[in-house]
Amino acid sequence: MQKVFNLLGATAFLMSGAMVVGSAVLYTRIPSITKHYMSELQTELTKLVTDMVPGQIDDVMPELPSETGLPVPSSIKSPF
Repeated sequence: MQKVFNLLGATAFLMSGAMVVGSAVLYTRIPSITKHYMSELQTELTKLVTDMVPGQIDDVMPELPSETGLPVPSSIKSPF
């Protein structure tokens, strides 16, 4: 019976140690994991926006005039 308890104690010690090591590794890798996911998200959003924006701009932009007016005379001074 003593051997069973020793085996359970050793197993619990190993499991606790593995959890501590795993937590430490995960804690040290959080910045790189976050940077990786942010990079993927930025790439995905860039693709999505680039696909959406040209269509939106074409719908909103007015037609360019074919003729323009006379030039502004240089005798008029800007108040600014």
